[in-house]
This record gives sequence, C-alpha cells and structure tokens, in this order.
Amino acid sequence: MTIYVGNLSYSATEEDLKAVFADYGQVKRVVLPTDRETGKMRGFAFVEMVEDAHEDAAITELDGAEWMGRQLRVNKARPREDNRRSSWVKKQYS
Repeated sequence: MTIYVGNLSYSATEEDLKAVFADYGQVKRVVLPTDRETGKMRGFAFVEMVEDAHEDAAITELDGAEWMGRQLRVNKARPREDNRRSSWVKKQYS
C-alpha cells in the first residue's frame, strides 16, 4: 500500500516526512513530486512503509493532524490513472 499525504507545506522535505512517519514504523520510500516547469514541490507526497499495519496506524493518527502550520490529509493512495489514454479516447469520440 502507498500512503497519500496532501496539503503539505511547500518547505517540507523528504527527511521531514521520514522523521514523522518513522514514529509509526520503518519507512521504505518517500516521493515528493515536483512541478515539471518550475521544479517546485507540488504540496503532496507518497509514503511507503515496510508493514501495512504501520501504514494503517500512520493514516489513522496523522489524517487531520496539524504539521508545519497545515492540516494534513493522509489516506491510502488511489491507483494512478493513465491520463494519456483517456485524453486520446475523449478526442476520438468527441
């Protein structure tokens, strides 16, 4: 499972997130997407932990918590949709 962390402070770093989530278990990976044009953080992240039980605990405890002056949105990440295909389909059938 992957955890979605939204409404992040733009000054949050990968190390900051690892430190917060480490309170709930071992962190496997943190991804902080950036804008392609500006290179700036987009305000959300994805966190993977070693054990699902630790991910569930982190979601329960951190969703709605205030961190770095922002109220976090923390939940299970949804699978990524292939936007290129759906755009092509819309153009073909419009």
